Amino acid sequence: MTEQGGQGGGTVSGAQSLVTSLEAAGVTDIFGIPGGAILPAYDPLMDSTRIRHILVRHEQGAGHAAQGYAAATGRVGVCMATSGPGATNLVTPLADAHMDSVPLVAITGQVGASMIGTDAFQEADIRGITMPITKHNFLVTDPADIPGRIAEAFHIASTGRPGPVLVDIAKSALQAQTTFAWPSELHLPGYRPVTTPHAKQIREAVRLIKDARRPVLYVGGGVIRAGASSELARLAALTGIPVVTTLMARGAFPDSNPQNLGMPGMHGTVAAVAALQKSDLIISLGARFDDRVTGNLDSFAPHALVIHADIDPAEIGKNRHADVPIVGDCKEVIAQLVAVLTAEGPDADYEAWVAFLSGVKQQYPLGYDTPATGLAPQYVIERLGEISGSDTIFTSGVGQHQMWAAQFIGYEKPNTWLNSGGLGTMGYSVPAAMGAKVGIPDSTVWAVDGDGCFQMTNQELATCAINDIPIKVAIINNESLGMVRQWQTLFYNERYSNTDLHSKRIPDFVKLADAYGCVGLACESPEEVDATIEKAMSINDQPVVVDFRVHRDAMVWPMVAAGTSNDEIKYARDLAPQFDEDDV
Repeated sequence: MTEQGGQGGGTVSGAQSLVTSLEAAGVTDIFGIPGGAILPAYDPLMDSTRIRHILVRHEQGAGHAAQGYAAATGRVGVCMATSGPGATNLVTPLADAHMDSVPLVAITGQVGASMIGTDAFQEADIRGITMPITKHNFLVTDPADIPGRIAEAFHIASTGRPGPVLVDIAKSALQAQTTFAWPSELHLPGYRPVTTPHAKQIREAVRLIKDARRPVLYVGGGVIRAGASSELARLAALTGIPVVTTLMARGAFPDSNPQNLGMPGMHGTVAAVAALQKSDLIISLGARFDDRVTGNLDSFAPHALVIHADIDPAEIGKNRHADVPIVGDCKEVIAQLVAVLTAEGPDADYEAWVAFLSGVKQQYPLGYDTPATGLAPQYVIERLGEISGSDTIFTSGVGQHQMWAAQFIGYEKPNTWLNSGGLGTMGYSVPAAMGAKVGIPDSTVWAVDGDGCFQMTNQELATCAINDIPIKVAIINNESLGMVRQWQTLFYNERYSNTDLHSKRIPDFVKLADAYGCVGLACESPEEVDATIEKAMSINDQPVVVDFRVHRDAMVWPMVAAGTSNDEIKYARDLAPQFDEDDV
């Protein structure tokens, strides 16, 4: 965040102070929609030469676009909405950003200060509503407070464990006259994120690493948020310890590296799940022992000691006891582990453990059945990854297509896989892709979406077409709410209650794309896949939507059923892997 002194002489409106504050905070892009309470801010925003405002079609789209922008660039994403329904439409993206530690600032208008609490037109207590789902939030009624609150919001959102901050500004404060003064320093007593780990804890962690025989590096999204991928690569190379990367950490460690066992958890690889279950030491880096990773907690990794490093002390020991807790930024934690291990020499023997896991990885690779007729969705996604290349940014919705995109695309770099991991928000993909493309315009950005998810936020295609944001969308169209249908197949005797979307007939996605000013393509056979993807890749002056009409009965495997032990993993229906315990 840049610093600058106050403007000399004269007064400005609170609205002008807000725009100048956003410029001072380094904002270059805002996603939003005007309305009555925020309208005063939109007038001076029109004159800003530093800020591009992108008019979205729904406030949820603004929030997810700000998330995609932040996740792709590492900078704070910004969205703006009016009071009442405008603000409440931001609730889902705020909750999503809170769960996935995305730095985001939401600016909302509020009714005039004298009307707050009177049930005025378009009044909602957005500060109260969002208190549980924001890192912090403010209500501003005094225009003199605007620069300070904006500076604090950007500082809080981007430091420590990143997260969303909401600044709700009364219309009366935007309309009143004030003087602009950007703070030279911030006073936030009680907010002191610990970034540097305690040396004693680092030494204790190194002792456990050297004593272990079956260690695993359990890498979470915190490694990506900390920009710690190069440090992780050094730690892995130095120790030779196997690595698993959670759904939020795909790309933190290259999939091409033989030490990478893939993704753990409910739909993780057999090798990654086995590594955690049979380990004697879990080195957790920026991960939170989420239920989708651990399965039944009572039976998770029963013989493992735990080193848990996280910048948020509230996460340490929340779900699993930490034998060595380390509070600190992952970048610094890993760098110090590397320094001490280098000085002392790693000198541990993990050869038998690595050989065992390599055998599991070879015996139980990710795979899928090719249907006798029709198109396998996994094949589409596999080819999409191979043809588009490792520099491509992929976003996804939530469900089967999300898991297949996490499984069958090889991720080599951080910030190239953006998804709604914690909240699981259908409709995330298209607006997040839009935000990522705005943040990194020279990158190819593919939104991998389901036919259900796509119908929740596809109106943002209009935003993309009008604003020259040429994203590419791959709809994995199985005519269903696919993941729900999979559970109905497995657990509800194939009773498909309200999961059939009829999306191969209504809507016609190719015509819909055309109506939105995009190029619409369709693909129904394996023979057409490569040519269709290559045609989409060749179009870079407008958005492209590809309707991949896939086999509807494809399922996501491996799978650990919700609430069961990871030991009960199945790599296909009714097929469980067999491990020889003597090999470990």
